[in-house]
Amino acid sequence: MKKNILMFIVMMVIMPFANAAEPEIFLKKSWDYAIDGYDTVAYFTEGKPVVGNDAFVTEYKDVKWRFSSAENLAKFKADPDMYRPQYGGHCAYGLGKNAALVKGDPEVWKIDDGKLYLNLSSRLQKKWIKDQDFYITHADAIWPRVLTEEVEVDW
Repeated sequence: MKKNILMFIVMMVIMPFANAAEPEIFLKKSWDYAIDGYDTVAYFTEGKPVVGNDAFVTEYKDVKWRFSSAENLAKFKADPDMYRPQYGGHCAYGLGKNAALVKGDPEVWKIDDGKLYLNLSSRLQKKWIKDQDFYITHADAIWPRVLTEEVEVDW
């Protein structure tokens, strides 16, 4: 009887975490906002990373997003999928190479075919750019499934 009770307690503690999924939008514990508070629309409109302002905030996919202007906030609200970074802001190289969910750095970015990609570092971004079609194809093939299940890659 004691063994059954102990097993029940262990299962009640473990089960809530057994199917725990990674959140779709990367949010480092020290960050209050998606992509560390950078304005995701500014990459498209200004061609550079711009830190957002606390006066222009919205919530999308259970994460707060910050913008540098009311205009950029309105653009995001009208079509968030157009402006949000691919793979939830995870590093495009890490995901495409090893199915690795690692943070993307908002200062290390590239827009390709109208989509925003972040990478962990400029060193990794250089590798990603050399064969980005390969990495995008492979990352697209496992995204967002990689958030909820272990994905083995054979490429």
